[in-house]
Amino acid sequence: MNVDIMARVLVQSTNIPGVVAGRRLGQSKGSGNAKRTVKMCCTLRAPGLRISSFSGLRSVNALDIMAKPGQDFYSRMGVAITSRRKASRCVPKAMFERFTEKAIKVIMLAQEEARRLGHNFVGTEQILLGLIGEGTGIAAKVLKSMGINLKDARVEVEKIIGRGSGFVAVEIPFTPRAKRVLELSLEEARQLGHNYIGSEHLLLGLLREGEGVAARVIRMVGESTEAVGAGVGGGSSGNKMPTLEEYGTNLTKLAEEGKLDPVVGRQPQIERVVQILGRRTKNNPCLIGEPGVGKTAIAEGLAQRIATGDVPETIEGKKVITLDMGLLVAGTKYRGEFEERLKKLMEEIKQSDEIILFIDEVHTLIGAGAAEGAIDAANILKPALARGELQCIGATTLDEYRKHIEKDPALERRFQPVKVPEPTVDETIQILRGLRERYEIHHKLRYTDEALVSAAQLSYQYISDRFLPDKAIDLIDEAGSRVRLRHAQLPEEARELEKERRQITKEKDEAVRSQDFEKAGELRDREKDLSAQISAVVDKGKEMSKAESEAGDVGPLVTEVDIQHIVSSWTGIPVEKVSTDESDRLLKMEETLHTRVIGQDEAVKAISRAIRRARVGLKNPNRPIAVSSFLVQLVLGNLSLQKLWLLTTLVLKKP
Repeated sequence: MNVDIMARVLVQSTNIPGVVAGRRLGQSKGSGNAKRTVKMCCTLRAPGLRISSFSGLRSVNALDIMAKPGQDFYSRMGVAITSRRKASRCVPKAMFERFTEKAIKVIMLAQEEARRLGHNFVGTEQILLGLIGEGTGIAAKVLKSMGINLKDARVEVEKIIGRGSGFVAVEIPFTPRAKRVLELSLEEARQLGHNYIGSEHLLLGLLREGEGVAARVIRMVGESTEAVGAGVGGGSSGNKMPTLEEYGTNLTKLAEEGKLDPVVGRQPQIERVVQILGRRTKNNPCLIGEPGVGKTAIAEGLAQRIATGDVPETIEGKKVITLDMGLLVAGTKYRGEFEERLKKLMEEIKQSDEIILFIDEVHTLIGAGAAEGAIDAANILKPALARGELQCIGATTLDEYRKHIEKDPALERRFQPVKVPEPTVDETIQILRGLRERYEIHHKLRYTDEALVSAAQLSYQYISDRFLPDKAIDLIDEAGSRVRLRHAQLPEEARELEKERRQITKEKDEAVRSQDFEKAGELRDREKDLSAQISAVVDKGKEMSKAESEAGDVGPLVTEVDIQHIVSSWTGIPVEKVSTDESDRLLKMEETLHTRVIGQDEAVKAISRAIRRARVGLKNPNRPIAVSSFLVQLVLGNLSLQKLWLLTTLVLKKP
């Protein structure tokens, strides 16, 4: 027997240095010169080989073929391992660096689906489930429009491949078909002229591969791969502004669909904005006003005018799109990503030539994206704003405008300021009447006129740290929620029955524990009767509500008293003082003061007259109501403080 052949067969258990080994099963601890143990898995049948001394060895290892006479063993192993590494189970890292955030999310979801099914691989079917589960990308929208949902796709995938053993490794490799899909997605991106790989490219790669489980699943849920491919192509070609749609909201489209609240008043500000937009250069209005006065409502009013065609031809047919700066900056981990997004945004706006960009909190442009010496968004936008290539409506508060924009003269001169003052109480009442229908539909109730007037007046009088009309709108909104919640509770009769039923349930459980089953049966019957009575009371209330609705009564009523309770809960002022009529207080001011101050008639009359004069508007708005100097003896010094406290209580109504 040839000893060389036997030696080659026994090479299976040899320790080969890690430089040579292509697949390692373990590594000994130690320095960097550690050796790795390999097991040669690939075996070939050797027909006709009989070794009398080793009758149990009927197969030879691949090393038998490689170790030929006159050839170095290590060189042959190096060639074999190099050829094996060409089929590495890992996807090249350079490819993943070109994946968008949504594409990376798809791959992560695909791995989660593999773990859920207990499989040690990521195939085309898991990538398909990841595309559907991502939900916001172009591929997910196309699949959804084709009627392909995650639930049905999971059922079909499980029918085809079943469930795995349950043990899943930390790093899940891709199958050859999945790797082929990733390569095809890269080719699709190149053909479309994109320097990134998005979810739509992954879907195109799945469809182009065409033979995997994913393609079968798409056909089984009712769509052909050609139809889905056409949907992806149509979506990518028809969507000429993907960046704007991702980071912005089309206000004009919402106005056409009737999803925006009606804008009451503000005609001078809207006219001024339209005039600035009609300029040739520097046509960028900036709305400046206190928080809550309705700056965003002016942009919505402009969108509604464009939707109805009530605008000059210079801006007719344009779209007002509000840009979310937080969303634009979010996720830009590496240098240049934010600039790339903003560049795409500007290119889409220039190519479209029908976009009016609305940026709320426009002062956030200064410093946005300026990390590690990069230029911020304001400096990127300045040239386009000056040349008129980009029309932008900004909105910010007066403090932020002074703090940020006025300190940058180059940016300030590109925006034309439009001051938005706080509306008066009468204007606020008109705004509330315009919004009444929307809030009545939302809360399923009705507002009285007195409630709307009270909301405007009481918010102006008692809530001094906020501005109209925002605080008045919040008042009627919370009052509607309060009334609706009160009517949604069980009726008094039903609450009493529910209380009795809980007590009987408790007694029944005690009877069961004490094994008094006869008593437990009686209590069970009583519990059923009470449940039936409660259901009858609730059904009766629903029928009454339905009858009221059919008769034209929308539902519960929000009155002035409900508004007063909300103001009291916000400010801490007792409801009685909020509900007191101001004219009665002013007429009886002397009497009220004399209940606490004995004598001092002249001082009391002077202060009362000054306050009444101020309340009817006969005073300089830039001056205080009055300057009172109480001249008393030294021992009576506390009396002046007492009078001031009383005046504060009466006029400002603070406890």
